[in-house]
Amino acid sequence: MQQTTGSLDVQAFLDRHPFSAFQWRIFALTFLVVLLDGFDTSAIGYIAPSLAGEWGASKMALAPVLSAALFGLAFGALAAGPLADRLGRKRVLVGAVLVFGLGCLASAFSGSLSELVGLRFVTGLGLGAAMPNAVTLTSEYCPEHRRATITNTMFCGFPLGAACGGFLAAWMIPHLGWRSVLVLGGVAPLVLVALMLWLLPESVRYMVAKKFSPERIRAVLVRIADGASRATTFTMSEKNPQGPAPEATSGIGVVLSPAYIVGSVMLWIAYFMGLVIFYAMINWMPILFREANVPPQTATVISALFSLGGVGAIAFGWLMDRYNANKIIATGYALTAVTVYFIGQSLGNVGALVVTVFLGGTLMNTAQSSMPALAAAFYPTQGRATGIAWMLGLGRFGGIAGSYLVAELATRHLGFGQIFAVLAVPALIAAVALVVKQMVHPHSGQAVVRGGVTGH
Repeated sequence: MQQTTGSLDVQAFLDRHPFSAFQWRIFALTFLVVLLDGFDTSAIGYIAPSLAGEWGASKMALAPVLSAALFGLAFGALAAGPLADRLGRKRVLVGAVLVFGLGCLASAFSGSLSELVGLRFVTGLGLGAAMPNAVTLTSEYCPEHRRATITNTMFCGFPLGAACGGFLAAWMIPHLGWRSVLVLGGVAPLVLVALMLWLLPESVRYMVAKKFSPERIRAVLVRIADGASRATTFTMSEKNPQGPAPEATSGIGVVLSPAYIVGSVMLWIAYFMGLVIFYAMINWMPILFREANVPPQTATVISALFSLGGVGAIAFGWLMDRYNANKIIATGYALTAVTVYFIGQSLGNVGALVVTVFLGGTLMNTAQSSMPALAAAFYPTQGRATGIAWMLGLGRFGGIAGSYLVAELATRHLGFGQIFAVLAVPALIAAVALVVKQMVHPHSGQAVVRGGVTGH
């Protein structure tokens, strides 16, 4: 038996070894979590026209149904971050997936709008808790120089899941009814829970920070590379461009500390504004297109293209690992404003509508999907889960605002083009927030490369 000797820096260990099959397994499981999160979150928007037809609901009556899960998402995320920094990433993540699977499955058997509202809120609690912990767990197994690329690729599961929801709904609703979409959205997470209990490890960085036994940490690291088998103690160095890590004992204390508070607020504003656009588009595009005399199935498919564009986050992740991440994402939001405006000018030309919706979705979802990786790089380990979760949680109120915003604009009889012109404004505000973050924390967006930091 090989004798164990010496100390091992966990992040340095992750940085110098190739991304292993064990790490790819973690990536795959968290990708599936985020994929199902996207599917379940957006499913209600795709079935909304069917709900309106079956239950005779007006647009204002549908607004609580569309936003109920978002309230749950907000509260779920706000609670889950501090819990994960205290109890561990895996435990909270598995519980969250179980909750949103059961909630979505129960929603399929709703008998009224009020019952559906309550069940969508419960579903949202699980959805909100799952997302930040999936991001945190993935990022904490990444080498520094590839963290944004890998995390962004994983987060692409969300818009991809939302897009799959649209394509599946377009086929399932006419053949199997709207309830079938929610049944699928409930059963799939329950299967994933079983896989996660069996295959998903706890975050190794969390285990070091919480002083788990060396034997337990070593058992995880040797699955990445044999070099960890000789270590008797494990340490964790972190690059903190904001200065020394705060002495706060809680994740909330880190996020709200003087060293991080301005960046935290700017992250909240940017994510909030991005979700105003995302949920306004996802929840209302199918209805707005149909009211503009676009055939129902065509309206659903075109709307789904907006979510599909999120796969562009992989390219942004690659750029973020090499250049200034704040500037890259701010540029993405600024271009989003332009394309969202032009969606409103493309009505009457299906070809132009398809192009502008896909391009707008690519830019908007790419920028939005890159935000968790930006937050993961901004916070130290003791506050990372809370920092990501609070950005996602507070941002969800933007989704709620977006759901009600379009309903309010429609009641004021704004035209199709005017509604999309209004929806372009939040993207500009998000871009400005990240510019402010860059000015106050000039090193927070620097790229981490092999051998150090580059300040492009």
